[in-house]
Amino acid sequence: MKALVYHGNRDLRLESVPDPKAGHDEVLIHVDYCGICATDVEDYLYGPLFISGDKPNPITGKKIPLISGHEITGSIQEVGRDVHNLAVGDRVIINGILSCKVCYWCKRGEVTQCPSIAAVGFNIDGGLADFISWPATNVIRLPYNVSSEQAALAEPAAVALHAIRRSRLQLGETTAIIGVGTVGMLAMQAAKSIGGKVFAIDKRKMSLDMAKTLGADAVINGEETDAGQALLDLTDGVGPDVVIDAAGGKNSPEMAVKWARRGGRVVLVALYIQKPEFNFNGVVSTEVEILGSLAYQQRDMEEVVRMLANDSLKTMPLISERIRLDEVIDKGFAHMLAPFKDVFRILVSPND
Repeated sequence: MKALVYHGNRDLRLESVPDPKAGHDEVLIHVDYCGICATDVEDYLYGPLFISGDKPNPITGKKIPLISGHEITGSIQEVGRDVHNLAVGDRVIINGILSCKVCYWCKRGEVTQCPSIAAVGFNIDGGLADFISWPATNVIRLPYNVSSEQAALAEPAAVALHAIRRSRLQLGETTAIIGVGTVGMLAMQAAKSIGGKVFAIDKRKMSLDMAKTLGADAVINGEETDAGQALLDLTDGVGPDVVIDAAGGKNSPEMAVKWARRGGRVVLVALYIQKPEFNFNGVVSTEVEILGSLAYQQRDMEEVVRMLANDSLKTMPLISERIRLDEVIDKGFAHMLAPFKDVFRILVSPND
């Protein structure tokens, strides 16, 4: 089969590799779509950062070279002998997080904190390929009214939903999202589904226009407006109950703390390439809580599927482009790295 294999910094090769087989407790998935994430681009340019480089992952035993890609949807081509809840032809998404199941955190249900955690496309072969085999326990069937294309953004949507759940957002509370790229836009919709006003902050007009379309109660251009004052005006001088940093900028964590109401909550869901600058006195004096949010859990993926099915989560407007496997670097990465980035998610169809 064809696959995009990561060999190291700026070394991503389109290769012919052996077809995977379904193990006794696995399914073999024909990949319909695999999204390109900013993390994929960062690992290509600056990595290995998140991908297993020198040392094999403790769970999978894998290190580079590895097939890239972690936002995967497809249809089942083969089922292992011990798999009874899935069938050939089922359209599915995968929970791409594997954990050891025996450590302190796994036993508490905090699988994203497993010290041995493995993620598809980073610590085991991913979805930028014709096929992928995956444990059946981590595969979620799609209902008839959710297309594979809609579900192609289920993984970033689960990341966004996990961040909103980490915030403990309650009905009637206000939320500000810093950075409405793909994850920020999905977090905005997740917050709206709980109830309460949501405000979107970004520098790109394209993002702010899309945020309006997808239900933001107000949009703020952070380059043209004093966002902190605008948020005070929108919340009767109090500030938002929750601020989500989906931007990952050098100063965005400090802005998030500054803009949240006294006693509010800040969730950091972005990954930071630059070391942020931070004055912790702002946390001490306002008793703002700062929460990290990493990846997602199975229940987040399952809830995303339910939201797609009942149309409370809209992903199709965020699909900017569809490309072939051989276009990932020259077209996909190039568009994502353009000075005036005009895309949200680019989907790769490996079998085209």
